[in-house]
Amino acid sequence: MRPANNNNENNIKKLFLETRSVSMQTIITDDLSCKAESRVSAVNKAIAEEIGAKKYRIWFENSTRLTIAEGYVKIGVPNLFIANWIESHFAKEINRAVERVTEEKLKITFAIDPELAGRGKQIQLEPAKKIVNQQQGKATQYAEKKSDKYEKLKLNLDNFVVGSSNELAYNTAKAVANNDKVSFNPLFIHGGYGVGKTHLLQGICNAVQKNRPGTNWLYLSAEDFVNQFVLALKTKKLEAFRRRMRQTDLLAIDDIHFLASKLSSQEEFLHTFNSIDLAGKQVVLASDAHPKLIGRLSDKLVNRFISGMVVKIENPDLNTRCQICKQFALHRRLHIPESVIRYIAENIRSNVRELQGAVLKLIAFSALQNQKINLHAAKEILSEHLSRTDPIVHISDIESAVAAFFSITAADLHSSKKDRTISLARHFSMYLARKHTNMSSPEIGKCMGNKNHATVLLACKRIEDQIKQNEHLHWNSPAGNKVSKARTILAKLENAIAG
Repeated sequence: MRPANNNNENNIKKLFLETRSVSMQTIITDDLSCKAESRVSAVNKAIAEEIGAKKYRIWFENSTRLTIAEGYVKIGVPNLFIANWIESHFAKEINRAVERVTEEKLKITFAIDPELAGRGKQIQLEPAKKIVNQQQGKATQYAEKKSDKYEKLKLNLDNFVVGSSNELAYNTAKAVANNDKVSFNPLFIHGGYGVGKTHLLQGICNAVQKNRPGTNWLYLSAEDFVNQFVLALKTKKLEAFRRRMRQTDLLAIDDIHFLASKLSSQEEFLHTFNSIDLAGKQVVLASDAHPKLIGRLSDKLVNRFISGMVVKIENPDLNTRCQICKQFALHRRLHIPESVIRYIAENIRSNVRELQGAVLKLIAFSALQNQKINLHAAKEILSEHLSRTDPIVHISDIESAVAAFFSITAADLHSSKKDRTISLARHFSMYLARKHTNMSSPEIGKCMGNKNHATVLLACKRIEDQIKQNEHLHWNSPAGNKVSKARTILAKLENAIAG
């Protein structure tokens, strides 16, 4: 009987040890879970400190779920729109907050959380799987170096908002789209950033595809043209490249100013243009500047460009800006009161993209908070956005003031001329643009005849030093040699800009 008692004792002891092990595992698991929750709470608090309580409440408090595991910080979101917005606007702040709390550099990922997806008003977006498939399809097309050039482009003429600032450009675009035998070639559309040049080019191509299905058209940027030309040279497939470019009924090239200073590409494009023109076919071009104002562009190309129809798109007027805001909101199924539309249009005067950005911010707020937009809310939501857009001083104001003071033309500022007067005027223009606008050095350089950002920085530093030393500066004018102190010149120019 003794062995049986031993067995019972052993079983009891074994059961006790197993129970104790399970209890310890539960305690450890609970402890780890508490630590994980504590870290998540600390990270959320750190994010709120980084971006501010108001932004955290709008974008994170009820719209995200954060988990930390295995070297990753996963942020659950209700939809792709919010994921993209948070990633593009708060990525640096999130990384700083995570590193501050965890003392590690963890990878940030986003995922659609089904529980969060049911909260608030939903924004209609394509499923993530569909977007991934589209991206994979594009990658496959690129790998095969073969794309469907008749695939419909994003923008069309039907939803282009027409106003006094762009009516002529729109009508000429319609003429090209509806008639394969127009009397001008090329059609050259130019204007500032975000005024609708790309919209018109893509709209022409889509209209041609619809109205004349057999038309062989091609749309690409000047950068794509240069890259494909260089690749064709390297791979010895220049003839195939030329056939593709020149055997078209309609060639639409965006951002043609990209050809500046690229002599070989300019020569190739000149021959491409001549071949298409001689065949009685159409070329449509878009640029940020008039052909004569594009620095380091060959005279042959400039002459060819101005031999056609050169049309400028101005910044949209108030009524056009209102219509743009209405259309953008309507397309996204959000009703915005007339007072809010007018408030946005009156405070953003520079370009279409800034208007759309403001409306998009209101759409995001409405979706996240499930609230209707009113004027009071719009003013609060857009306060930061408006402070960063549409400066009081524009680059065109600066160029006009500088050109008038130094007795030159705005075209001289954009040219490649390097005589004393034009160089001094160009340097002051760059310095004033950095001081009085929100433009970056690359943007200023692009406006000043496609100069690089290093040239802008050097020019600004030179003017700063001259102002600091209050040097006597010399230049030539139609009345003869002129001399003045740097601070005096700066004061006169700033008065002219403000005047």
